[in-house]
Amino acid sequence: MINRPRLLADLQSLVRKLEADLQERIDSTEVPEVGQRLRGEYDQAKRADRTAQTFNQWAEDYKTQVAVAWVLSATFARFLEDNGLVSPPRLSGLGDDLQRARDEYELYFSLHPTETDREYLLGVFGELAKLPGAKEVFGEGNLLWQHPTWLSGDGAKAILAFFQTIDPGTGSMVHDFADPGWDTRFLGDLYQDLSEAARKKYALLQTPIFVEQFVLDRTLDPAIDEFGLDAVRMIDPACGSGHFLLGSFERLLDRWLRKEPGTNVEELARRALEAVHGVDVNPYAVAIARFRLLLAAMKATNQKELRNARAFPLHVACGDSLLHGEGSQLVLGDWAPMAHHFASEDIAALNQILRAGHYHAVVANPPYIVPRDSALNGEYRRRYRACHRQYSLAVPFMERIFQLAVPGSYTGQITANSFMKREFGKKLIEVFFPQVDLTHVIDTSGAYIPGHGTPTVILFGRNRAPVAKTIRTVMGIRGEPSTPEDPTQGLVWTAILDQVDVKDSESEFVSVADSQRDLFHQHPWSIGGGGASELKEWLDQSKTKALSEVIQEVGFGAVTREDDVFLVGQDSALRKEVAPQYIRPLVAGEEIRDWAIPETTGALWPYEKSSLTVKESQTLSRFLWLWKRQLSSRVAYGLSQLERGLAWFEYSMFFTKRFQTPLSIAFAFVATHNHFVLDRGGKVFNRSAPVIKLPATATEDDHLALLGLLNSSTACFWMKQVFFPKGGDQVGSEGARIRKTLWDERYEFAGTGLQDFPVVSQKPLDKAKKLDQLAAQLTQHSPASILQGKIKDLEQTLETSRKTWEKTLSQMIALQEELDWECYSLYKLVDKPLTYEQAVLPLDLGQRAFEIILARKIAAGKLQIAWFERHRSTPITELPAHWPDDYKQLIERRIHLIETDKNIGLIEQPEYKRRWNTEPWESQLERALQNWLLNRLESYFDLDGRMNDAGTPTAKLPEPALISTAKLADFARQDPDFIQVGELYTHNPAFDVLTLVNTLVESESVPLLPVLRYKATGQRKRQDWQQTWALQRQEDAIDARTQHPKDHPDYLDTTAANRLKAQQIGDIPVPPKYTSTDFLKPHYWKLRGKLDVPKERWVSFPHCAGPDGQPVIAWAGYNHLQLALALSAYFVYIKEDVGGHEDPRLIPLLAGLIELLPWLHQWHNDLDPAYGLKMGDYIESFIQDEARQLNLTPDDLTAWQPPKTPTRRRK
Repeated sequence: MINRPRLLADLQSLVRKLEADLQERIDSTEVPEVGQRLRGEYDQAKRADRTAQTFNQWAEDYKTQVAVAWVLSATFARFLEDNGLVSPPRLSGLGDDLQRARDEYELYFSLHPTETDREYLLGVFGELAKLPGAKEVFGEGNLLWQHPTWLSGDGAKAILAFFQTIDPGTGSMVHDFADPGWDTRFLGDLYQDLSEAARKKYALLQTPIFVEQFVLDRTLDPAIDEFGLDAVRMIDPACGSGHFLLGSFERLLDRWLRKEPGTNVEELARRALEAVHGVDVNPYAVAIARFRLLLAAMKATNQKELRNARAFPLHVACGDSLLHGEGSQLVLGDWAPMAHHFASEDIAALNQILRAGHYHAVVANPPYIVPRDSALNGEYRRRYRACHRQYSLAVPFMERIFQLAVPGSYTGQITANSFMKREFGKKLIEVFFPQVDLTHVIDTSGAYIPGHGTPTVILFGRNRAPVAKTIRTVMGIRGEPSTPEDPTQGLVWTAILDQVDVKDSESEFVSVADSQRDLFHQHPWSIGGGGASELKEWLDQSKTKALSEVIQEVGFGAVTREDDVFLVGQDSALRKEVAPQYIRPLVAGEEIRDWAIPETTGALWPYEKSSLTVKESQTLSRFLWLWKRQLSSRVAYGLSQLERGLAWFEYSMFFTKRFQTPLSIAFAFVATHNHFVLDRGGKVFNRSAPVIKLPATATEDDHLALLGLLNSSTACFWMKQVFFPKGGDQVGSEGARIRKTLWDERYEFAGTGLQDFPVVSQKPLDKAKKLDQLAAQLTQHSPASILQGKIKDLEQTLETSRKTWEKTLSQMIALQEELDWECYSLYKLVDKPLTYEQAVLPLDLGQRAFEIILARKIAAGKLQIAWFERHRSTPITELPAHWPDDYKQLIERRIHLIETDKNIGLIEQPEYKRRWNTEPWESQLERALQNWLLNRLESYFDLDGRMNDAGTPTAKLPEPALISTAKLADFARQDPDFIQVGELYTHNPAFDVLTLVNTLVESESVPLLPVLRYKATGQRKRQDWQQTWALQRQEDAIDARTQHPKDHPDYLDTTAANRLKAQQIGDIPVPPKYTSTDFLKPHYWKLRGKLDVPKERWVSFPHCAGPDGQPVIAWAGYNHLQLALALSAYFVYIKEDVGGHEDPRLIPLLAGLIELLPWLHQWHNDLDPAYGLKMGDYIESFIQDEARQLNLTPDDLTAWQPPKTPTRRRK
C-alpha cells in the first residue's frame, strides 16, 4: 500500500535533485542547445506579453514543471506496473517484478549501448503512450516531451534508482504502489505539495470531496434534470488534480447506468467522459487529472490491463482559461484570441474546450492569489474589466465561470471571500453581479475545510438575468471551535448542510435568510449572522451624521509602493550618507496600538520640508539608484511612475494637503481590532496607516472626541461587519482555517468603508483626553525611552519606570472599559448609563465584566478559550474583594446585561474588546538594551558624527579600516557605560565581553561577497539585478548627453536620446524579488529583505580572519571607496605581514574588491583631489596586478567558492 506522507516527502527530495540537474544544463556549454531552445521560447513569450519575468525567473518556474513532469510520469508508470495494469514491468516492481524490470533495462542497453537512462525512460513512456487511453497521459501532451533532452542521463538514473530502492530493514520496496481499489487520492497530495514554489505560484489547493459533492449536488445534478443527460456538459476551468472532474464522471456514469442498464458499460463510460471537461494552467495538474480520469474509467468498466482498454476521451487541457478560447458578452473587457501559446499549452484543445455559452454546469475552486506577473495582470485586466485595483484571480474567474455557461445553466464555486469587502471587489459586485442570477451566498469562512487557510464563500448562480428579489444567504455566527476528527462532520459544515434549505433557521454557528438581492449589488457585503446584521443596522440608524460628513477626508498620507526601499530606518539611511532633512519619521499601521505610536521607522523623504515639493538629493538618489528600474515601474491608476510625470525616486502617491495641518487621526489599516491615534504633526503615514483629516478649523478636542468613538468596542463591532477578515488563528496540520479565536482575526480597515461610520452628536471627550495623556505617559516610561537618556543608576531608574508603566497600563485598561460602556449609552443600546462616576479604579487584564463571564463559563466546562493564556492574564470568577461595593454592583449589572441583552451580548465579546496585547516590559527591556549596545558598538566607527544628533565624531579608529571583533571588544572593555548596560543585558556582572560582541555583531552583519550571502537561487537573482544595473548605467550615460551644451559633439535632445535608448537598450527588465530561502542565513534575510536593501551595521568577511582568529568586519557606513581602500589595505596586510603571497584569504579579499569595482567606476571615478587619481581606475589596476601575481584572472576570482565545511560522521 502507498505510504502517502513518506512518498510525498521522498518525491519532494527527488524533485529538488532534478531541478538542480535541469538548472545546471541551462547554462552548460556541453549542451548549448538546451539553453538556446529555452531562451527562444522565453523570448517569444516576452514579445507576446505573456510574461514580464526575467529569463532566470521564467526558467526557474519552468524547470520545476519539467522536473515534476518526469517524476509524475514515472509515478504513473510505477502505479500501473504495481497494479498489473501493464506488463512487463520496466521501471521496478514488487517481488520478482523488480528483477524482470532490471532484465528489461539490461536488454535495452544491449541494443542501445550508447544511450543513457534518459532515453530508456523516454522509451518506457513512449511505449505506454501507444496503449489505448494512455496517449493523453504519456503522449506528446506531456510536458517532458517539449524538452526531452533537458534532463541529463544522471538525472534519469536518479529517477530509476528512486523507484527501485529497497528498504534494507525489510527487504521490500520502499514505495509500494499496489492498491486493490486503485485509490489515486495520493496524487492529490502530490499535486498540492510536490513543489513548494509551484504551490505558491499557482495557489495549488485541492477541493475536499465533501465540498465537491455539495457543489455538484446543486449544479450538475439539476443541470442533468433540466437539460437532459444526453445534452449536458460540465467544465471546471481551474480543474487542478481533477476532484470536480472525477465526481462529475461518477455521477454521469451512475445516471447513464440507471437510464440504460442494458447498454455496454464502456459505451456509457465514454458518454460520461465526453461530458466532462477541465482546464488548468499547471501542466502537472493536468497530467494528474488525466491519469485519475483514465483509471476511474478503467475501474468503472472493470478493465484490468491498459493494452485491452478502450481509448477513452479525456477532455482535459493545459492552458490559461482566462486567456484562451472564446469570450462572451458577459465579459466587461475586450476579448481577442491569444496569438501566443507556451509549449505546454495545446491551443487546439483549449479552443475546442473553452467555448462561451457551451456548458450546462460550470464549477470551480479557482486560485485566490493576486497575479504578480505584470504582463499577465495587465492582460487579465484588459479582458475582464471587473478586475479592479489589486484584484485576486477570484474576480476574472467569477466572470469566466458565467461566460462558459449555457444561458440558464448552473454555476457553483468555492472562492476567496475577500472580494466581498475589499475594494477590488467593488466592480464585481456593483457592475457584474446585477447581470447574473446569483442564487446562494454561503459563508464558509468558519468551516473546517482542509487546505483552505483563506476565508471562503460558496456561490451558486445561474447564467441568466436575476429572477427572484432575494438570495438565499447562509450567514456565519461563529467558527469551528476545534479541529474535527472528520472534516465532513465539522460543526459549522454540518450546520450549513442542515440549514441551507431551511429559511430563517438559526443555530450556534450559522443563520439562514432570504436576503434582499439589492444588498448584494452594493459594496461591501455584510453577512454576519446571529443578529449581527440587525445590530449594525441599528447603529447606522442611531447616527447623527456619517463620518464623511464631519471630516474633510480620509485616506493614505503617502504610498511608496515599495516600502522595503523607502522604510529603511533612520540609522540605515544615515549610514548611506543620506542627509537628515531627507529622513522623516514614518508610521506604519502595525506601529499604531492602544492610543499611541510608541515607535516610528525612519523613512526616506524626497521632498522639500516647507513646500512639500519633490526635491532630488545626490546622496538620496545614489542610495535609491539600485532600485531605479523597480521604482520607475511602480504602477498607479494604470500608469507607471514615469508615465504619470513623477520622478523615479519620489513616492508613488503623496497627498500634500493631508500634511498642511498638523493634527491627524491615524489608524491601523490591518489589525485584529480598531486602533486609532491622534498625531500632532511631523510624521508621515504610509499605506498601512491611513489618516483622517478634519476641517482646518477643528480643534484638538474635536479630534479627541471623535477619537473616543472610533476607539470604542461599538466602533470595533461596526467595522468588523463592514471590513474584510484576512484570517487569524490557524489550527490543525492541514492548513484549514479554524476560527477558534475570533479576536485574533486580522481585518483590513479601509478608509473608503470607514466613511459610512455612524457618528453620534455626544462623544466621550473627557475619557478620550485622559486616555491620550496616559498613552503618552506609557511611552515616556518605556525602556526604549529611558535608555535614550543618561544611564547613571540605570538599574534603579528602570525599576522605577517599570512600576509607573504598569500602573499607567492598568489605568488605561479601566478607562477604556468606561469609554466602551459610555458609548453603549451614546448609541442608545442601553437605557441608563452604566459607567462609574467615581475615580476610575485601575484594572488588570482578566477583571473586565466580559472576562469574568468567560472565566465562569470555563470553570463550568461550557467554554474553551485561549484568551487568558494568550494575553498573559488570570481568569477570575468572583469580583475582587478590594473593589468598592458600588463598583461591584455596577459590574454585576454589566454582567447581567451582557447575559440578557442580545445587542450588548454581541459587542461584549473578545473579538470587539480591546486586547491590550502589549509587549511585556521584560521583552521591551531586553530589546532596548540590545539596541543600546549595538548603537554603542557602532559609535566606535562613526568618523563624521552622522549617527548622533549632536553630529560629534565618536570613532575609535582614525580612518576606515577592517578590524577584528577582538579589537572591537577591546574598545568596549574600556567603555564603562557599555559594561554597565552589558551586565544588565546578560544578567551577569562578569560577562565575557568578546563573546557578547561577537554575538551582537554577527546578528547585524552581512558578507560583502554574494557567494557568502545567497544560496544558488539567490545568486541567480543577483545576476538578474546586475544585468539591470548594467543597463541602467547605459541609460544614464545616454541621458547625460542631454545635459551637454547644444554645441557639444555628444549632445542629444530628449527625443534623440529616447530613440537611442530604445535601439541600444530596449526595455530594462524589473529584476525578481528575493525570498527568505534565497539567503544562506535567516538574519541575512531579516537585514536585507525581498529587495536586498542593506540595513546591516557591519560588512563581514568570512574566511578572512586575522592573526587573532576572530571575525573581521568593516562599518556598513563606509562608502564604496572607503570600503575599497580599507579592504585593499587589509589585503596588503595579510599578504605582507601575515600569510604571504599564497595565503588563501587573498582570493576572497580580491573578489570583494571586484564586487565593489562597478560602483567605484560609477560614483568615485572623478579625479580624486587627495590622491590625484581616478580611484575606480586605480583599484581596478590594483586588482589586475595582484591577480597576475596569484596567476588568476578576474573570472577566477569571481568564481571563488568558500571551502566546504567538513561534516561530522554519524556514529
